Amino acid sequence: MDLIAIITSILTLLAGIGVFLIACQMMSSNLEAASSERLKKLFSKASNNKLMGVGIGALGTAAIQSSGATTVMTIGFVNAGIISLAQAATIIYGANIGTTVTAQIVALGMFGGNSVSTSVIFSAFAGLGAFLSLFAKKSRPKTLGGILAGFGLLFVGLDLMSSSMEDFAALDGVKTFLSGIGNPILLVLLGAVFTAIIQSSSVMTSIALAMVVTGLIGIDQGIYLTLGSNIGSCVVAVIAGVTSGTNAKRTALIHLLFNCTGVVLFMIAAMVMGWFDVSYGSLFEKLFPSAPQMQLAMFHTFFNTTTVAIMLPLTGVLVGLVTRMIPERTVPRDAEFSLHYVDENMLRTPPVAVSQVKHEILRMADIAMGNVDRALYMAVALDFAERGVFERNERQLNFINRELVSFVVRLNGSSGLGEKDRAYLSGTYRNIRDLERIGDYAENIVEYATTLSDTSQQFSDEAKKEISQLKTLLHQLYENALDAYQNEAFSSLDRANIIEEEIDDYTKRMEEWHISRMEKGICTPSVGAQYLELSSNAERIADHLINLAKSIRALKTN
Repeated sequence: MDLIAIITSILTLLAGIGVFLIACQMMSSNLEAASSERLKKLFSKASNNKLMGVGIGALGTAAIQSSGATTVMTIGFVNAGIISLAQAATIIYGANIGTTVTAQIVALGMFGGNSVSTSVIFSAFAGLGAFLSLFAKKSRPKTLGGILAGFGLLFVGLDLMSSSMEDFAALDGVKTFLSGIGNPILLVLLGAVFTAIIQSSSVMTSIALAMVVTGLIGIDQGIYLTLGSNIGSCVVAVIAGVTSGTNAKRTALIHLLFNCTGVVLFMIAAMVMGWFDVSYGSLFEKLFPSAPQMQLAMFHTFFNTTTVAIMLPLTGVLVGLVTRMIPERTVPRDAEFSLHYVDENMLRTPPVAVSQVKHEILRMADIAMGNVDRALYMAVALDFAERGVFERNERQLNFINRELVSFVVRLNGSSGLGEKDRAYLSGTYRNIRDLERIGDYAENIVEYATTLSDTSQQFSDEAKKEISQLKTLLHQLYENALDAYQNEAFSSLDRANIIEEEIDDYTKRMEEWHISRMEKGICTPSVGAQYLELSSNAERIADHLINLAKSIRALKTN
């Protein structure tokens, strides 16, 4: 009979863990979709202010209910060079505070007694959310339904875990076995290993809460399991860091050292308190009598906030330490290109990844227009000193085109995106292609310049002035197109349309001027051919720039 009870309890526990993990994922993805714009603005405010970094980490984690996602996203930012190691450290500190919100919510759901349990009330949100998601016509109510359903399922999973713990508590053999595990170090290791396996400190803390409430373990045992969960939670960051660059590895190490330092300090403090027959459990039992769930949840919050308070002034020391432990490595020549603003780890936080895609496209536009300038200069001056830079940039544009499209495809398949983000992503494929084509047309212009140089010919002074004016018009178009694209500025789009039409007219007049010079014998047919091809390619460059600006129209209707 005991064997059947044990098997049933284990299966119930596994079911509870599964429901809890799915609930966390549902809440996280839907919260990200609902707060995507706010989330982007929040993480764009990362600065050298330490308290600002802590606040961003805490609020971001509380918003998306995932310290792992916040940490992985931070690693992505560091890897892309967007934030410094010191900024990343403070955001990670804040993420550790933000993750305590889940434990507080779970503890709140364990109150009830003779009245209707708060856990049952909260579980009912699963049904309400499911109906809302099923029958809502618009995306916003569907997202809200997903949040409510995830929130409710959180407590359904918790009830299953609590039920399994009550069954375990009824078995004398299990109680005797667990009560015999009193070694704090062993409990910390168990908490760390279990958290590393399931990759969720929230689940480990919730299981510890259920075990404490059902009397399966004591409050001190629950505290040490919770301390271990903080170490085990670093596994997600370590995995993300190992597959990324040097600074990403350093960030993962900062996370690990931060959590381990906090646990070691609290273990030392526990040993000192033991000399006076005082424990963390006895202290929190006095602070929150008859509420074991609050005792453990409040200790969890106390531990993380205290560790942050201790480590915050030592951030510089911690950064210096990890920099020495993981020195800079030389990048191989065949790995010279990389995406600057996006990183694989950012797929964990789709709304922020969308914002970073836009930054990557703006960077691509800057590289492409830089090559247009170099190409026009070579054509006019026949000076090829920067041809090496030009060719490297062209290879870089091809690399960004290939890798960014691949990233956007995977990002578009994410679940945590709002309608506007999806509308934006659907247009990025053409945006990227437009910019890559600008690079190709610039390459054509360099070929025309090379032909002139090889045949010892050059454009006339009049032609050079016309090309210079064409370049000015292209830059005016570029500036307005980028402002329209970056800031969704429709006034800039209107100006860009006017300038693009001016370029069309100007390139037609260039053809007339060329014919006039031919008739006067100023220009030869062979030079004229290069001149006309150049003006034609410039006109096509203008077409692709206006395409970039016009892509914001799709966002206006969403």
